Amino acid sequence: MKHEVAVELTGGKRLVFETGRMAKQASGAALVTLGDSVVLSTAVASPDPKEGIDFFPLTVDYREYAYAGGRIPGGFIKREGRPSEKEILTSRQIDRPIRPLFPDGFRNETQVIALVFSADKENDPDVVSINAAAAALALSDIPFSATVGAVRVGRVNGEFVINPTYTERAGSTMNIMVVGHKDGIVMIESGAKEETEENILAAIEFAHEEIKKIIVAIDELVSKAGKKKRVFTAPVEDAEYYNQLFAKIGDRLKDALDTKTHSKIESYDLIKQIKTELAAELPADDPNAKKKLNQYYELLRERIFREQVTKDRIRPDRRQFDEIRPISIESSVLPRTHGSALFTRGETQALVTATLGTTDDSQRMESFEGEQKKGFMLHYNFPPFSVGEVGRMTGVGRREVGHGALAERAISAVLPNPDESPYTIRIVSDILESNGSSSMASVCGASLALFDAGIPLKGAVAGVAMGLVKEGDDYAILTDIAGAEDHYGDMDFKVAGTRKGITALQMDIKIGGLTRQILSEAMEQARKGRLFLLDKMDAELDGPRVERSKYAPQIKTVHIPTDKIRDLIGPGGKTIRGIIEQTGVKIDVDDTGRVNVASSDADGLNQALAIINNLTAVPEVGKTYLGKVVRLAEFGAFVELFPGTDGLLHISEIAEHRVKDVKDELREGDQVMVKVLAIEGNRIKLSRKALIKEQKAKLGIVDAPAAPQGDAPAQPKPRIERPRNEFDERQPTSNASTILIEGGDDFEESEEFDEENEPNFNVADPGSSQNPGPSGLGGQGGGRPGGGGNRRRRRRGRPGPGGGGRGPSSGN
Repeated sequence: MKHEVAVELTGGKRLVFETGRMAKQASGAALVTLGDSVVLSTAVASPDPKEGIDFFPLTVDYREYAYAGGRIPGGFIKREGRPSEKEILTSRQIDRPIRPLFPDGFRNETQVIALVFSADKENDPDVVSINAAAAALALSDIPFSATVGAVRVGRVNGEFVINPTYTERAGSTMNIMVVGHKDGIVMIESGAKEETEENILAAIEFAHEEIKKIIVAIDELVSKAGKKKRVFTAPVEDAEYYNQLFAKIGDRLKDALDTKTHSKIESYDLIKQIKTELAAELPADDPNAKKKLNQYYELLRERIFREQVTKDRIRPDRRQFDEIRPISIESSVLPRTHGSALFTRGETQALVTATLGTTDDSQRMESFEGEQKKGFMLHYNFPPFSVGEVGRMTGVGRREVGHGALAERAISAVLPNPDESPYTIRIVSDILESNGSSSMASVCGASLALFDAGIPLKGAVAGVAMGLVKEGDDYAILTDIAGAEDHYGDMDFKVAGTRKGITALQMDIKIGGLTRQILSEAMEQARKGRLFLLDKMDAELDGPRVERSKYAPQIKTVHIPTDKIRDLIGPGGKTIRGIIEQTGVKIDVDDTGRVNVASSDADGLNQALAIINNLTAVPEVGKTYLGKVVRLAEFGAFVELFPGTDGLLHISEIAEHRVKDVKDELREGDQVMVKVLAIEGNRIKLSRKALIKEQKAKLGIVDAPAAPQGDAPAQPKPRIERPRNEFDERQPTSNASTILIEGGDDFEESEEFDEENEPNFNVADPGSSQNPGPSGLGGQGGGRPGGGGNRRRRRRGRPGPGGGGRGPSSGN
């Protein structure tokens, strides 16, 4: 029978819980919907406990089906394969809050599965899957101590948003996943853009109020369709056996646990030696004796640790509660890597490297929204030798994926924008030694390695792991936890950030009753520890190196108009391939017109940039260009400014004097300096005359005055020596000593024209202006070619006597 409940969250987000329609043979099943995102979660536990183990065998699997987003998987095998990084991280987010809530001693194999059936492009199904898993466990007969709920909190325009959409998350300054029960928080997973501790705390409190609404809805569904919980009897402690064990080895075990006196390996050897001596005294005919010894020996170790911290106020290594272990930092430790750092904190050591690449090196990922690219990656490796053990290295475990993702979130918040640093970046953290807080060591090392590679981060990032031990009203907050503090403590609280604020936070709480005061104290203590680490890091490297490694690619970014992308790529990619083959560079072009050119050869890089600029340049009004005459017309010349971009140099803009025939001034193939006067749509208006005037003004050249009026004798025209410059036009060649071109102002028909005293602006050699014209080209005695001596000047555009002045004409 189908049962359904719904809950309305702040902001109008509606979460719908359903059971009784699907997966009815599972111990518990719930179908949860948010928007159009639908997730089915099931919970199943075996009826009998698994023998021979001393841990809770819980497995959590989260799967995203491609069909949920209306897609078919890519590649040759058209079905889902191994879990993606997103699926692994979501599986961990389901596992971590529910695992501590199973009863102690429960050894039945338990599996929780969450399957995404439908996914819209607005609501992330990960938060839906956590609520679905919580509902499935609550509805099942599996012993589970508390109902939990989950919400994501964003902060958009200063306001908190519950379960923000993908669009809202893009503009959010925080992204916090909070899981809790009615009495408190059990898990936090957060990324932020340098948020303050106060804002993070406020977001957590806001989330808890919404979580309570979800818990009420789940409990309502359980009241309608929940199964009766199976009977589970927790093992009874044998107090007498424990007291005897403590009396026998308590003092020796305390000494063995002292990691100030003994190193980690020595401490482990002493602890193992004591246990071996005890095992040798066990009766051979009692098969349960060794199992009981293992159980109570571990319990004794835990209680000694907790009592020392809460009652005696001492830590295993005798540090102060807020003290950080000794720090050692080296940068540029590897010769061929683009950036590297060796970060050591106590007995935890991380070798972190940074590798720079182009956008071709970015990671391609399939998701519900389609194929996406990831330009920043941080990978965390934890080889077995880091803890002095032997183990198989068969692949990346879930823990390594989770630690890498946490460090990646911490660093990604301070990465420069693509215009400042267009590199694809891969960080690898290899843990060489581990005694707690290796993920935070990876954060510190990553920040240093990026500075070493010359990446201009917005700020250095440091991380510190905090712990909590609470017994009744007594509690202790520990900075930089190590070893037993991590294993036996009640809280693992990792905080990373800059001097301005928090960039990543992860918290797992094993107990209830965590008050706001305790959480606030822990965050303030973490802030002080973070600042201490940043001071140590700044002492080694306080900013990006000016020069990058000579082995790193050099990338230059240019922006081109989007309508020029096709010109750069060319038909079938011919143009861009030609540039790559000619210069040896790598070129990446995106849809916004951003072009990244990468090469380790500076000459090839500059050559490619010059070619791209020529191909995609856009003329600007008022600027001067050296162009090439590509075509002549009666009304002017077409000048190529860039390949594929021509402008019109009108005949009236070629020279200061009147040009009768364009061919007299220009020829195809000529290079000419022009100025852009205007751009109207696709039409570009050019001028050469404007540049000639500007050049004259710079040189102080003044044009000759107009001819005097009346009968007053005309003053001889001064000869102007024009220095040759880049704007000088080519003079037409002729065998005549004087070349005249029709031009000048119009005269009225009635105005008498004195040809003898007319100033001539079209003479190639002013000194020879009185030489007789050549035979057959004009009259004698200094007359103009093609016209008589006393001819009245005609209006422009009206033919005068003599058929337009081409042949000899008679005077009036």
